[in-house]
Amino acid sequence: MTRSKDEFLPFGAPYIGEEEIDEVVACLRSGWIGKGPRVDRLERDFAAYRRTARAVAVSSCTAALHLSLLSIGLKPGDEVITSPMTFCATVNAIIHAGLTPVLADVDPVTQNIDPQCVEDCITSRTRAILPVHLAGRPCDMDALVAIAQRHDLEIIEDCAHATEAEFRGQPLGTFGAFGCFSFYVTKNMTTAEGGMVLARDTAGQERVKMLSLQGLSRDAWNRFSSDGYKHYEVVDCGFKYNMTDLQAAIGIHQLHRLEANWHRRVALWDRYRQALSEVPVGLPAPPAYNTRHARHLFTLQVDPDHCGMDRDAFMRGMNARHIGLGIHYAGLPDQPYYQRQFGWDPADFPHATRISRQTVSLPFSVRLSDEDANDVVEAVTATIRSSTVSG
Repeated sequence: MTRSKDEFLPFGAPYIGEEEIDEVVACLRSGWIGKGPRVDRLERDFAAYRRTARAVAVSSCTAALHLSLLSIGLKPGDEVITSPMTFCATVNAIIHAGLTPVLADVDPVTQNIDPQCVEDCITSRTRAILPVHLAGRPCDMDALVAIAQRHDLEIIEDCAHATEAEFRGQPLGTFGAFGCFSFYVTKNMTTAEGGMVLARDTAGQERVKMLSLQGLSRDAWNRFSSDGYKHYEVVDCGFKYNMTDLQAAIGIHQLHRLEANWHRRVALWDRYRQALSEVPVGLPAPPAYNTRHARHLFTLQVDPDHCGMDRDAFMRGMNARHIGLGIHYAGLPDQPYYQRQFGWDPADFPHATRISRQTVSLPFSVRLSDEDANDVVEAVTATIRSSTVSG
């Protein structure tokens, strides 16, 4: 059904096919809806997709980050360097692990963490780097791996936006001790809520799996399987962070369509870039050479000096034209909790602060038709033009 221009176009909505629906129904009828065979299948399939052998499905990317940080042997107060341009979950996971987050400013073009700023932030207490592949664009992993090796630091990758992404032919999530992925409802593949951890070695995989299931030595699937009941032991103080078969039933088929959907996202990305090339808004930089951009978000920079309006006025104009938008992200140094807790000052992170106050994300989903994309372009053009006329 074609959407009327009077209908609101939401920022993000997942594409759920009949395969997912049928799998969920089959899961419900099977009587096994908690962690079980479908979770196991999704772990195997996702590991194969990322060309690795060790994956653990969890309840969210936040859980994935938290468990990964707990699994690299850090001590309370150890410092972890990350980006100010990320969702609060990244830093919250560091805090919940008993560690101290340290922010390094971003590159003004890529909007990813700047390796030189990372180097400048390293102290005697630094133990890890947590790069965030913002919008699906790979960070400069050559530089970050070299820094980590030089200073004996661990790397945990935040791949919440970067399921399909690669850096110099290597899948993201495989450069450090752990890679953490999100299957939230707006992500390129979804399980409604959920996430995945990729582990460098078997010991890391087993520790994350154990911690995700209350610290039990055996999960419920093994305890209650047809092989007979198996007693468990509590070997650590863990969490309830596991994925369920109901979620995995969606993810199995989302993963199978991920590559086809990625090609559609590339087409939408190129359509936006071409159609908006003459509009006075900042467009995302092209993907870097020899990288694969996941094309998770298409963001604009609304600079009042060039556009004649600020970001919030632009959002009001787009909403009046029935187009929903997102913000990715409001920079962490602007958030009151972190200002109180860590004394972060937006002025200390000039690139991230400027970007975060100007950024806005356009609707960018495989559910968008070409007509929807045209409506978005027309709304952007008309909104910016209205500022010129009124000015």
